[in-house]
Formats: sequence, structure tokens, C-alpha cells
Amino acid sequence: MIPQDYTVIDLEMTGLHPKNDAILEVGAAKIRNGEVTDTMDIFVNPGRKITQEITELTGITDEMVKEGLSPAAAFHKTAEFIGDDILVGHNIIFDYSFLKQQAVNEKVPFEKKAVDTLKAARKCMLRPEKKSLECLCDYLDIEREREHRAIYDALATHELYQYLQKTYGETNPEVFEPKDLIYKTKRQTPATKIQKIHLKELADYHKIELDIVWEQLTRSEASRLMDKLISQYGRCPKD
Repeated sequence: MIPQDYTVIDLEMTGLHPKNDAILEVGAAKIRNGEVTDTMDIFVNPGRKITQEITELTGITDEMVKEGLSPAAAFHKTAEFIGDDILVGHNIIFDYSFLKQQAVNEKVPFEKKAVDTLKAARKCMLRPEKKSLECLCDYLDIEREREHRAIYDALATHELYQYLQKTYGETNPEVFEPKDLIYKTKRQTPATKIQKIHLKELADYHKIELDIVWEQLTRSEASRLMDKLISQYGRCPKD
């Protein structure tokens, strides 16, 4: 049976890689019998500055996420909202990979089934040629109040899913069968005390203001940041 009860979800992130990038915004809507019954839209403080490219794409600024939830708190709030629901999303494995990474960091299970509207559109629709959410919304006249903002993209994905399953559900029912989401990753460990000391010494010596949340800094992030600063400014002289 094609799911009519589900949670549709969309995330905005600082980049494309769950191990190196972070969630900025989570938008989700709970659907019952094909209708929206509840929504959630939260900002997440990524613990780093947002690049100009991401701000231009999403409209999300450092000031907007400054008072946002921590990545851990945002994950737990999202997981609670989803509950035992099937997920629906456009290229859902991409959004899931960021949530799964945080789940692994938190040492909690997060196994889900989902229907992917991107895969469904590619299977069922000849046009438009590109199957991005933007192109499909334009083609089907699905309105979004703002593009690349999580809640509006989630609601647009819900409308897209309803169109796809009503139009192609009888001829391609297998496309709408929820599939297990599989993304394997390793836990990101917190930065060590020594890493933080060296990073602060490096920043102080070169008079660099680091706009990071020290409590959220991971070992790999600290290592990459130190390498970047040394590459740009050089090492601290030894005593």
C-alpha cells in the first residue's frame, strides 16, 4: 500500500559532506491521510561561520543560527518529531546521511524507511529533463514561499509526492514502497584538550579571531582548521 501517513523532511546544510559539514536548518511536516497535521522548523547552530555561497543560496545567515539549537539537541528534537514514521524526501539519503551522522555521534539508533521523490520522478516522469526539486516545482506549478529553506522545501516535497503517487501509483506501485535507508559512518569524537590549546595558541599568535563553538569542535575539524591556519599564516615560533 502506498503510504499516506509519513513525515516529509528537508535539511539545509553548510555543505555536501556529513563528516565535514553541519546542519543549519531542519524542516519537517507530519502527514496523516495525505494532509499536513503538524510542522517543525528549527535552526541549528553549526559551530562555524556560514560561507557566503551558502548564505546566497539559502538566505540563512550567521545571525539567524546564532541562537539555534546545538546539533545534538536538534537531532533529538527531529527524531522525536519523526517518531516511527516512514520518511519522504527528495534525494532523501542525502538528508538522512546528516541525521545518521549525528545519531552515530550521539550513540543512538536511527534506522528508517523512506520513499524518495527524486527516484520516483526519475522512474515515472519523462519531463522535465532535470528532476531537481526546483525544476519539478516549476514544471508542476508547485509554489514555494522561499527556495532552499527547509520547511518550504519539505512542504513542496509533500505536494510533489502526492502528485506522483496519485498519477503513477497504479502503474508503478513498487516505486512508492518504502525502502530501508542505509548510510554507514563512524562517530566523530570531540577535539582533545591539547588540540584546543594548540589551536588557541596559533590563533592568538597570528591575532586571528576564531568564530567557533569550542564545545562542538570535533577532533577532525580541529585538525583541518589547524592545517588551514598553518598553511595561510605559518606556525608559531618555538620557544
